[in-house]
Order: sequence, then structure tokens, then C-alpha cells
Amino acid sequence: MTRAPNIVVVMADQLAPQFCGAYGHPVAHTPHMDALAARGMRFDAAYCNSPLCAPSRFAFMSGQLISRIAAYDNASEFPASVPTFAHYLQALGYRTALSGKMHFVGPDQKHGFQDRVTTDIYPSDFAWTPDWEAPDERIDKWYHNMQTVRESGVAVATFQTDYDDEVGFAARRWLIDRGRDRAQGGDSPFALVASFIHPHDPYVAKPEWWDLYSDDDIDMPRHVRSPDAQDPFSRRVMDGIEASVVTLSDAEIRRARRAYLANVSYFDSKLGEIVQTLVEIGELDNTIVIVTADHGDMLGDRGLWYKMTFFEHSARVPLIMAGPGVVQGNTAQACSLVDLLPSFLDIAGGDPGLLGAPVDGRSLMPLARGQADPVDLAIGEYCAEMTPWPVFMIRRGALKYIHCDVDPPQLFDLSRDPDEQVNRARDPAYATAAADFAAEVARRWDSARLRADVIATQKARRALHAAMEAGAGEHWDYNPPSDASQQYVRNHMDWTEAADRYRFPPLSRGT
Repeated sequence: MTRAPNIVVVMADQLAPQFCGAYGHPVAHTPHMDALAARGMRFDAAYCNSPLCAPSRFAFMSGQLISRIAAYDNASEFPASVPTFAHYLQALGYRTALSGKMHFVGPDQKHGFQDRVTTDIYPSDFAWTPDWEAPDERIDKWYHNMQTVRESGVAVATFQTDYDDEVGFAARRWLIDRGRDRAQGGDSPFALVASFIHPHDPYVAKPEWWDLYSDDDIDMPRHVRSPDAQDPFSRRVMDGIEASVVTLSDAEIRRARRAYLANVSYFDSKLGEIVQTLVEIGELDNTIVIVTADHGDMLGDRGLWYKMTFFEHSARVPLIMAGPGVVQGNTAQACSLVDLLPSFLDIAGGDPGLLGAPVDGRSLMPLARGQADPVDLAIGEYCAEMTPWPVFMIRRGALKYIHCDVDPPQLFDLSRDPDEQVNRARDPAYATAAADFAAEVARRWDSARLRADVIATQKARRALHAAMEAGAGEHWDYNPPSDASQQYVRNHMDWTEAADRYRFPPLSRGT
């Protein structure tokens, strides 16, 4: 029986596809992403399901929209009772591992992964809980502001480069161990998620990546709007990140965008190292490699920074897939991160009867294999800071509709207006489409009920965080297990056997 393909996901944080060479950026150095796209499928309308780190990742892991699992913000617990693709792949005989960030909140810090080989980079408790009953209050300890942009530039090391270097090393060593398993006769497929923090702000790059670019290479943001010209939701975000009161110089903006591109190239180098390791262990031809991100970055476009909106630079993500059975090409059909769990089950040969909970996505493997797919849809939900009400997005075909009960609706025709400059929600030529989208929002969501649940969970989490700060319970930050007595060469081992085990490829006993 043919072994199912391995699955390797290489995930960036805050990577907008518009800043990747594989998606047409004129100066971005992303040779490894480009090579993946050259032999695989590039998805040109892939979206996150919530433009914020933890909610997006919980949707990615579970295949469920955030309103279904109460994954509202960066301090929402990801319940252990929610099945993930790691659970399902484990049940299908895969050896599974996570190296890097997934921003799990709560006492379960593995969520189905057999191995987790690094800690996380962000806190795992309820500290970052927003307050919708005081939506205009800034929480300076962890809210973004423009100081982050102003401090952009070059450094030999940051906490983010320290972390990503560790993530890359741990991922490569785990893959080499799978090669060692093969050499010992093991034949289980494996699934690895290697999840990096770059190019997430702070926009600070190592010199070797900064020097790939010059200031003359860096394009400036387009369509910058003043605070008074923003739609209400964008204005709230602009106020929340202090972009409405802090003026940035062109030099500061250019420096941030240069550092961001440098860190895109740094991330791309990590992708290249992982692909090279697959080559070295002889598994590339039997591995489906996927590169994606949790959300994008506005990077000054429209006068906005970071994420938290449903504009293209914030909500779209790169999604490139290559490996056995995947054809070379690109597709414009809308999809989202919740589609990856069904895709992984498709790759692994799993039956839908395996599912322990409903999923909100569909398999993307028909598209990846060059087949027809009637679905052209992505759904987004935002229930975190800088809004007092849920914000919803529906992308169907070329149209994108954004709704919040307290704001005017927005409708963009991306085929005519890819930069989303003209809101067509009141355009008579789009009246039928706007009415249909409004009716669909009403069918899909009870916004008032969802808002009440968000506020209730916020109150509960703030109370629990106060108790934990006072000393109640153990911290949840993940400590990767390590037993030095079983590593390398120890007295209870025959060192020649240990050397044989560690050497890869192994020596041939005929020589």
C-alpha cells in the first residue's frame, strides 16, 4: 500500500502576499517561495478568517469560523474539546509536530500535536483581553502604536530573530529525526507545522537581509487617507493604533517598509532551509509543502498599519501548495484558512466520518489538482479590539462585502477596483448584490447575540486573569520537554549504537 504524502506547512505571521515576489512584487526577494509556486499551485484570493493572530490560527487549526468556537481575540481560550487537524492526522497514522508560534491560549498547549518542539513567543493566558464596554480605551501594554514604526531599522538580533532561528533549527532537527526513523524501518507519514513570527512588527531586520534592499527600491503606501476620510471602522483602528494623531515622516515609513521586505526575505530563507531538509532526508517528492500566513499587514496603505481590517493587505494571505498530485498554476477562486483542515484530510485519505465537529471549509485539493471547484467563497469575522460590535466579511467571486451593525456597509468590486477605493454599497448598479449580501449577513449571524457573548467572555476572562495575577493556578506557557539523560551519549548507552542512530544517512554495513 502506498504511503500517504507527508504534509509540511510553513507559516508566516503578518505576511501580505502583495509583498512577495511569487505574487508579483517587483523587488521582493523570495526565491524559495517563487520556486514553490513555479512547481505548484498559487491561490490568488486566499483569506484569513479573522485578521488577528490567535483567532486566525484557531480557525486554521479547527476548520471552524471563530464565532463557532468563541475564538474572538488574542486572549480567547482555544478549548481542548475542539478537534483540530492535528488530532485527525494523528488518528490517521501521521506523526505530527508543531515548531513555533500558534498563540494557543489556555492550559492545552498541544491541541493534538504529538510533538511540540519549541515554546510560544506570546503569552498563553488572558492578559490581552479587550473590553467592548470601553472600546475607546487604549491598553498601552500591548496595543500597537506608531512608536513601533518609528523604531524600525536594523539590529544584529531581536527577540523575534532569536525565536525564529530556534523554530527553524527545531523544525529541521525534527525532520532529520524522521529521516532517522525511515533508516530504522519506520514508515509513518508525518505532518509538521513550522510557524515563524516574521515579518510581524517590530519592523527590525538583520543586516544581511536589510542589505538586500536599498531605499530607492522601496515603494511608498498608496491611497493614504486622512482620519476624517476613513470609514468608521477604519477610523477606530486608526485611532486605536494612534495613526490618527502621530505623523510619520516619509523616511520612517520607508524604513519600516524596507525592514518588512527584509524580514519577508528572512522568512523565505527559513522556508528554503526546510525544503532543503526534505531533500536531504529523501522526502521532498512525497511531501506536500504549503506556505501561508495568519493574516497580512496594511503597512501604511490607506493610512493604516498592521491588521484588524478586511482590506486586501490585511485580510488576504499567501497560499502556495506544491507536491505529489499538485499541478502547476494559479487560481483566482476565493478560499480561506478554514479550507486547510478538509484539504489535509483529503491528502491523508481520511473519510468525512472521522470529523468530530462540523467544519466551515472545503478541500482545496480539487483546485490544487487542476480540477473544477464550484465554490468561490471566503468568510471573515472580527470580534477583537478597536470595535464595539462584530465585523463580518463575505468575499464571493469578485465582490467583497463588509458589515458591522453600527457602520455603513461596504461593497467592493475587486475586478474593477482592486485597491478598494470605491464603496459601491449605495451604487444603483450594485443594488441587487448589496441587498443580497445584507440578507445573507442577517441569515448567517445574529450580531447582537454574538456581541453579548463576546462581552460575557471578556468579563469572565478579565476576572480569571486578575485571579491568576494574584497567584491562582499554574502558568500555561509551554515548556518543551527535555530529558538530558536520554540525549547524545550517556553511560547506559553503547556509544557506537548511539553514533549509528544519530548518523544520517546511515553507514552501509556492506562497506
